[in-house]
Amino acid sequence: MATLKEFEEALREQGMHMALAILERLRERDRATRQAAPARRVSGRKMTPELARRILELHAHTGMTQQEIAFELGVNQGRVNEVIKRGKWLDENPAAPERVARDKALARMERDHALARPTPRSRKATGERKPVKAKRPSNQLTLGDL
Repeated sequence: MATLKEFEEALREQGMHMALAILERLRERDRATRQAAPARRVSGRKMTPELARRILELHAHTGMTQQEIAFELGVNQGRVNEVIKRGKWLDENPAAPERVARDKALARMERDHALARPTPRSRKATGERKPVKAKRPSNQLTLGDL
């Protein structure tokens, strides 16, 4: 199977200028009617039991693919799959595994942000001395001893 460019070169070699003109008109028509693809979402929506139910509703009553549902609702396709295949996020229970994992991650992020230390300054500026290496026992061999 030839590519469009190879096809166009073959038409040129054969001197089929009318066919080339038709091909160019088709390209212009396609450019004029082509719409820009919708932009990908930058940040997703927070997954909630209501959103999970909406995913299941769209999956059951429409012929939409998981990717189409994800794009429609502004979520990741993997989340749509989790809801459809494993029933995740349908439970409003605060002890649900998804909710516990999310809360742990949020707490970890907050803790890390609170513990963020300023960048260390040089030892000279702080007046610190270089740590002294501990002497190794004399009965222990090293590579330099061989």
